[in-house]
Amino acid sequence: MHIPTAESHTLQIERFADALERSRVQSHIAYDVRDWLYVPNHYADYRYILGTTGKQPLICIGINPSTAAPNALDNTLKSVERIALHNGFDSFIMFNVYAQRATRPNDMDKTRNEALHAENMKAFDYVLSLFEGAHPAVWAAWGNIIELRPYLKDCLRDMVQIGKRHGAEWVTSGAISKKGHPHHPLYLKKDSALDPFDMEAYLQNVL
Repeated sequence: MHIPTAESHTLQIERFADALERSRVQSHIAYDVRDWLYVPNHYADYRYILGTTGKQPLICIGINPSTAAPNALDNTLKSVERIALHNGFDSFIMFNVYAQRATRPNDMDKTRNEALHAENMKAFDYVLSLFEGAHPAVWAAWGNIIELRPYLKDCLRDMVQIGKRHGAEWVTSGAISKKGHPHHPLYLKKDSALDPFDMEAYLQNVL
């Protein structure tokens, strides 16, 4: 089980642009870079992007990444991929409100790493640009975990502002929690539909 080696503030954070450039080079990587988008392209204590390549990806937003990698998806990402394909998308991208890997969300940084957050927002801006259509589809899928750290809500608000520049359309799947948070993908049926999600109301009334 992965446990963060340290608070991310003690790590040297790779710039997203540099990590993206390296991710496009096949070299000795064990997966096909024509099929996968994986940034950084190696296992690190943080991950910006993991997904498959396509012209109309469903962009799924969780809280923080775990141990998944190309050709080694965990059950959550397998569910994300199935639902994306069922709903007519040709690919999926898993993105996260905070980029630090932690199998147990309680192990996330106690305070936000500003450098990591800034690079993660650059990654989100890039992800939204991949959708070849009028409005990128962004799947709110973080569950109640967003309450674990106060800074997660601020990270999400930054993402919403970036989404507005790209005309993002927010959707969700499954029942909304009693607290008003969108459903986590793990236990959804493979034929689950996507429904509109009122992000403005969520930010105002729930967060």
